[in-house]
Order: sequence, then C-alpha cells, then structure tokens
Amino acid sequence: MKHQKSNSHHEHAEHREHHHNHQKNNEPHDHSNHDHGGHDHHAHMVTDFRNKFFIILIFTIPIVLLSPMIQSFIGVDWQFTGDIYIVAALSTFVYFYGGWPFIKGAYDELKNKEPAMMTLIAMAISVAYFYSMAVVFGFNGEEIFWELATLVLIMLLGHWIEMRSISNASKALESLASLMPDTANRISENGETEEVQIDDIKAGDLLLVKPGEKMPLDGKIVKGKSQVDESMLTGESVPVTKSVDDEVIGGSINREGSLTIEVEKLMNESYLTQVIDMVKESQRTKSKTQDVTNKAAKWLFYIAVAAGIITFIVWMSIGATIDASIMRLVTVLVIACPHALGLAAPLVISVSTSLAAKHGLLIRKRPQFENARKIDAVIFDKTGTLTEGKFGVTDIQTFNNMDENALLSYAATVENDSEHPIATGIINEAKSKELELLEMTEFNSITGVGIEGVIDGKQIKVVSPGYVRKQEINFDDKNFNKWSKQGKTVVFLLVDEELAGAIALADKIKESSKQTIEQLHKRNIKAIMLTGDNQKVANYVAEQIGIDEVYAEVMPDEKADKVTEIQDRGLIVAMTGDGINDAPALTKADVGIAVGAGTDIAMDSADIVLVDSNPKDILAIFSLSKRTYNKLVQNLIWATGYNVVALPLAAGVLAPWGILLSPAVGAILMSLSTIIVAINAQLLHRFEVE
Repeated sequence: MKHQKSNSHHEHAEHREHHHNHQKNNEPHDHSNHDHGGHDHHAHMVTDFRNKFFIILIFTIPIVLLSPMIQSFIGVDWQFTGDIYIVAALSTFVYFYGGWPFIKGAYDELKNKEPAMMTLIAMAISVAYFYSMAVVFGFNGEEIFWELATLVLIMLLGHWIEMRSISNASKALESLASLMPDTANRISENGETEEVQIDDIKAGDLLLVKPGEKMPLDGKIVKGKSQVDESMLTGESVPVTKSVDDEVIGGSINREGSLTIEVEKLMNESYLTQVIDMVKESQRTKSKTQDVTNKAAKWLFYIAVAAGIITFIVWMSIGATIDASIMRLVTVLVIACPHALGLAAPLVISVSTSLAAKHGLLIRKRPQFENARKIDAVIFDKTGTLTEGKFGVTDIQTFNNMDENALLSYAATVENDSEHPIATGIINEAKSKELELLEMTEFNSITGVGIEGVIDGKQIKVVSPGYVRKQEINFDDKNFNKWSKQGKTVVFLLVDEELAGAIALADKIKESSKQTIEQLHKRNIKAIMLTGDNQKVANYVAEQIGIDEVYAEVMPDEKADKVTEIQDRGLIVAMTGDGINDAPALTKADVGIAVGAGTDIAMDSADIVLVDSNPKDILAIFSLSKRTYNKLVQNLIWATGYNVVALPLAAGVLAPWGILLSPAVGAILMSLSTIIVAINAQLLHRFEVE
C-alpha cells in the first residue's frame, strides 16, 4: 500500500511505534452472475454451415453436370427430355435449404433497417433463382441454375470457415471458463473430507486441494505450502510459491504439496468470472475504428445495389442477352458484399482482448486501449508500482567482529513479535537466508526507541539512530550517512550495550523497473514519477532506475492536477497506480492503468487493469495496442482495396479483353477476402508478451 506524505518515513527512521493495527478494507464487490455458455452460438453456427455445405455439395454435382454449358465445355452430351425440370427441382432445394441462412439474415437486416451483407447475398441468389425458374416456365433466355448452385455452395463454405475463425477468437474465453473444476473436497468439522459440487460450497468453507488438482475457488491458504501454477490466469509462466495466508485463485493448479484453503469468493464473484465478464464487456464496446467500418459497410450496400442496377442497364443497352446482363448484376451484388469490411475490426478486437486477458492484461475501455500506442509519457506512482511497496533489507554493516548472519538472527528473533513494517522486512530477510530464530526471554518495547530481549543470556536491542546518538556510542558513520541521504531507514543492533551492527531498509525497487524505463526511453517515451513519499527517497529511486522527472510529496488529491499539468505540455499521458489512492489521477490521464490488482480487478477508475504488479506489463500493453491497431489498418486496407478492384471487374470493365467474372468466381473472391481478414486477425496470437 502507499505511504502517506513524507512524515511516515521519519517515523520509521526514529523507530517509534512497534505495534500498528493493520486493517484491511475488504469491501464487497457486486458482480453479476456469469454465464459460461456464451460461445455455444458460434459453435452451433459452425456445425450448421458445415452440414449445409456438404448436403448442398451433393445436390450441386448433378446440377453442374446437367448444365448444357458445362457439358459442351467437357465435351459430353448427357441431355434428356425433362432434364431441366430435375435441375429446377434440385435448384429449388439448394435455394431454399442452402440459401436459407442468407434469406433469414436478409429479413433480419431489413427488419432492423440495416441492410448489409446478407441482404446482398439474398438478392443475388434470389435474382438468379427466380430468373432461371421464369426461363423454365417459358421466359425467353438461358437458365443459370449451375451458377446459383455453385454460388450458394461457395457462400456456405466461406461462412463455415469464417464462423470457425470467430469461434477460435473466442476460444480463449471458453478455455478460461473451463478452468474451474466442477467438484471440490470439502473438510467437515470432524476433519473428514467429502466431494461436493462447486455450487454447494459457501464462503468460509475449508477445502482440501491435493497435488495436481485445481483450486476450486478463490481463497486463502490456512495450511500447507506448495508451488501454484497461475500461468493460464496471469501469464506468469513460473509457478509461484504459496504458503499460509497467501491468496489463491480458483482455476490455478496446485503443483506440489497438499493445501487447505478457506473459500473467500464464490463462483459469481471470483477472479475468473470478473475476467470473463470484463473481456466480454470490452469486446462489446465499439471502438472508433469499428464505428468507421460499420458506416462504410452500410454505404457499401447501397453502392453495390446501385452498381448492380447500373451494370444491368448498361449491358442490356449495349445489346447483351438478358441472362448475360443478369449474370453481371448477380456477380456485382455478390462480389461487393461488405463482409470482409464488417469482420475487419470485430475479429481483431476479439482476439486482442482475449489474448491480453490470458496474459493478465485486462482491457476495460477499448478506445483508451487503442490510444495506448500514442503515449508520449508514463507517470508512475512509486510505491507498489516501481517498488515492492514493503520494507526490505538493502544493506548490512557489522561491528566488533560480529558475523552478518548472526546479526540478522538476533535482530529477527527480537523483532519476531512485532508487526511493524521494519520488523517484517528484517524477518523476511532472515527467512530468505534460511536463518534459525533463537530462543528469547524478557521481551520489552522501549517506547519511541526500539525493542529489546534476552538471547543466550545476552541483552539484545534493536534501536533507532536517535538512541545510539543519545548513548554517545561512537562508530564509523560513513555508511550511515550515505544510507540516510538515500532516504533509507537505519536500525542499530546492540549486544550488551555494545554496537554490533547496522541494518538499512528501504522500500525495495523491483528488478523489472529499470528494464521497463530503459525500454520506454528506446521508444522515446518519458518516464515521470509522482509520489506522496519524501523528496530524498523519490530522488534515490529515480536515480537508480533512470526516471526523467520526479514530483515528490504530492498528496493523493493533488495527483490529478499534476496529470493535467503534464498533459498541458502537449503530452499524451498514461498514468499507472494502484487504482485506489490514484483513482482521480487514473481517470484524468489519457490512459489509466491500474497495476498489481491481484484478484481484485473491479476498478472503475482504470481503463486497463494489470493483474501482476510487474511494470514490464505496461510495455506489453503498448506493444499489443500497436499490433492491434496495425492489424485493424491492414484488414481495413485489404477489405476496402478488394472492393475498389473487384467491383469494376464484376461489372465487366475488362470484357473487351475477354475477362469476365462469373458469379461463382465472384463468390470465391468475396469468400477469400473474408477468410484473409479472419486469418490476419488470428495472426495476433503470435504476439509474445515482452
């Protein structure tokens, strides 16, 4: 958590108060129930188009073989009396059964007063079918049944492939939803375990999670230690060591020891449910690019219809037969389908949002995510973003032949009953070096100075610099002065009133902070620090990692004004913070990024939420934003460029040179353009988080 303004550090330096009451603010969040079946619709449509395709293929073969044009092309004569009626009957089935998705789609579009792709396809196949039926019943002309059949067949194939792409884009969500196990081992009051359904579990229940099993729900470890694999949830590939009091996420995998966990969140408010809801909401949010493509697709419908009618009139006026003119009309309608254009943005958005979620990057507001690629400056909150947010031992100095490990053991033993951040820092350092805590008696708190106890008959004191000065204990203070200048907190250890050593502590800088700042500089992005901490500490951290500008001792309510001040210099600004103290500043920034949310990701103030508190994830957001935008632009260029070239070809501008596209070739080109857009969106999956 964030330190308030600088006076808190002075309190640490004097080591005044050893017993703080830490109160966690666990406000309940209201999350709507989550429905895991959201993608069944796409799966059903994939199956539907596939089945229709194979059935229509069986009917198309005889229609094509009975076509006089195809027979003369392959040099056979299979005509017989009444064959046209058989072809008409087969084509009627093809039109009504194979064409039904397009006819129904057109009805829905017209009902919503938004004619688009389905209306164009329905118009094309209807013109071909009813004109050919008119020929069968006496109208003067040539029927085009085989063109109708191949057109429907290719449209079904195109839609089948496209639906598979859409389905794949949302598979990341399905795989997230499937992470949750259906049952869990609940521990009863008498210590026995029973297998129960997830829905029957209540908050506060104790669950046994064996090695290799998934965590059934979000909770806290009350017994055991293990390595937990959270890679599917946070993108963190290395298993995390977890022990008593550590949080676990439902769906993560217990790799080693048996764990007993206490359930804290039920399914409808779990981390995983929040992620899935957030991703769905983000995919529903229209981005600026999507609005442009939707408008363009609408206009394309009217352009296609107008072009089709004009093409028909021109061909009739230059003496072409009615069936040839209708073929031009049908080809124009088919080839101009704004389908690739309509898919260009949604598919990219679907893939990028799901991909980001799998790496612990949760996009809440799409327009801001799209703007992330334009950022000129990143404002970092210091505590918890660039630093660990908790005290750690940075330096140790020993006096009078004291061994460093012995010094740490003494200090950790005396501090063991204290909840002060300094005590925690010393104890954690001793634990990391696997040092034993010793037997202690006569523990006593020396008000405003430190603490003391007796170990092996020796009087051990951990005290502030003030106590050492007061007792007029002389020592080499070169290191002490250096550490103080860096804003570090220093405590001294006395053994029987003799100085044995000094321990310097500070809010430890994260290993990835320096690399992150270096990468930002390579991209010409400024790194600015905004902190409530004192100037000395802020300057030291900034120097260590290469921050460009430092604003220290800024109160939480002043941070938003500082963001505005920086924006007024003409910079596009991203603000990173913990999402609680920094809410107004996150809202004010062009892109607000909440860092280190853990399982609490319901942050209204943030545009993007990072599950981990790794600053490098900010680089991943910028890279993914850029990649996503590039894919959108590529898809839009392809989709619009295709229409610019294909429409005149369909209308027959190259007819004088013997180049004429049939409706079937038009359908192939249209389907290909759609499939290319879909595959291009899928290529985003190759994105690697830095």
